[in-house]
Amino acid sequence: MPALHLWLARWALDITELILVLPVFIMIFGRRRAGPRAPGVSSLERWFARLARKKNLSVTLVGFLSLSIRAALIPVLGVPQPDYHDEFSFLLAGDTFAHGRATNPPHPMWVHFESFHIIHQPTYMSMYPPAEGLVLAAGQRLGHPWIGQWITTALMCSVVCWMLQGWLPPGWALLGGVLAVLRFGVFGYWMNGYWCASVIALGGALVLGALPRLKRHVRVRDAIWMALGLVVLADSRPYEGFVLALTVAAAMLVWLFGTGRPAVFISLTHVVVPIALILAAAAAGTGFYYQRVTGSPFTMGYQVNRNTYARGQYFLWQTPRPGPVYRHALMQRFYDEEFQYFQEGRTLKGFLLHSLDKTATFWKLYLGPILTIPLLAFPWILRDRKMRFPLFASAVSLLGLAAETFYYGHYFAPAMSLLYLVLLQCMRHLRVWRWRENPAGATLVGVIPLLCCAMVILRVTAVLAHAQIEPAYPRGNLDRVKTLRALETVPGQQLVLVRYAKDHIPEHDWVYNAADIDASRVVWAWDMDEQNNRELLQYFKNRRVWLLEPDESPPKLSPYLPVHQEESQLDPRGAAEPTLK
Repeated sequence: MPALHLWLARWALDITELILVLPVFIMIFGRRRAGPRAPGVSSLERWFARLARKKNLSVTLVGFLSLSIRAALIPVLGVPQPDYHDEFSFLLAGDTFAHGRATNPPHPMWVHFESFHIIHQPTYMSMYPPAEGLVLAAGQRLGHPWIGQWITTALMCSVVCWMLQGWLPPGWALLGGVLAVLRFGVFGYWMNGYWCASVIALGGALVLGALPRLKRHVRVRDAIWMALGLVVLADSRPYEGFVLALTVAAAMLVWLFGTGRPAVFISLTHVVVPIALILAAAAAGTGFYYQRVTGSPFTMGYQVNRNTYARGQYFLWQTPRPGPVYRHALMQRFYDEEFQYFQEGRTLKGFLLHSLDKTATFWKLYLGPILTIPLLAFPWILRDRKMRFPLFASAVSLLGLAAETFYYGHYFAPAMSLLYLVLLQCMRHLRVWRWRENPAGATLVGVIPLLCCAMVILRVTAVLAHAQIEPAYPRGNLDRVKTLRALETVPGQQLVLVRYAKDHIPEHDWVYNAADIDASRVVWAWDMDEQNNRELLQYFKNRRVWLLEPDESPPKLSPYLPVHQEESQLDPRGAAEPTLK
């Protein structure tokens, strides 16, 4: 039963979507001839076409659609809370940048604060590139880190629409932007989390939207957009962005040196020089950033973190690292399990099983049953000359993912807009399909956005009805949020020692702190042995000390030692013990 429950939890949303799709297929292909069109459909299509021809307005409205729908749903979905290691790491970077710093000095008690995906030596900082942190920093300066994610996701949907306008007729580009909103701009972890995957997709869309425009017009502004997109990719997902950039560079070289190429002077002044100058400036800035973080402009925080903690490698062909020294049993268990996964992926059976899991994860995020429908016409687009580069670049990106040990859906984000270009071209072919005397293809194309809207409405309804078809909103470690809020009601500064049970799941870690640990109202630390704890308590001698046991139900928060409990009861500030509600 637990295995069945976990399987249903993972696939319930897709099963629900499939149940919605199947009756539509039956109704469309069960008819022998086309029925009368619903009143107003032709008027709606004409209005949509007129709007799509106003390209700048279309791009703006797509972003506004995402912003407004998600804002309207805040009373229902709330503001998301962080949960996964990566999110806390990105939030650390955002907090650091929001305070005007590139990184933070190492804390003298850093061994008590070690966290996943964070480095503590030579500085205290997120291991990830800076783009995601800059998004959250912008949000934090506006009032809350999630605001940055909210705005960036809407901007990403707009840029996807802009990118598609460079490849497709305006009506289809606008439809693609709307589908991006319905798929990513309301639900899903790109909008409702702190992974900042939207900024990666935004960078890829800038590059891919600039490519056809450069070929047609050879304008400096398009070269600037391409260069800015490459910078975003380099500072968010460097490897996956580099794989995509290689395919774009190949296409650019074929254009610049092929038949119909622009004049050499025009190529240099309008394309090569602007891109080179921006990339050089960005490389200098990124090098300066890593110099501050790791002590070397050529060493990423990711490399420092993996060399410090991990035995498993990022790519399957790499040899394992020697075992590091771990100071916390939970961290050792996490990296041991990760190493085992890496070793499994280096076997044929493990590679195939992991590839199957990657494919399922990819399909769930980007397609689902509804957006699988256009792929019925996939064989027909193989003959489209204009689709050669999109198909080639998509295939190279997927092959690049196959070489990686680990996979999350946003690893493909640089090429996300390419996938939607392929889907829309499939829909253009599907639209002319006929089944007997029934224009089934056109009906299918028309019903796809309606089904996507229906899924959004269904998911909102499920949240309101407390029907569990996906993880609860707001997503995140809500127990940690409740504990933090309870501690913030206690006067003075607090220190929380986290004691995990032996069967604690490593992915749900509680020990994360802000950029300035000493100035934080609440500091989270590992519960270590008596001597190490005494050292930490001496450093934070003016703080009230609590013991947190997160694996109790509900999590148990109590004074750490009897002496501290007695002191808290005699505290002249009259602080009561926090209540977790």
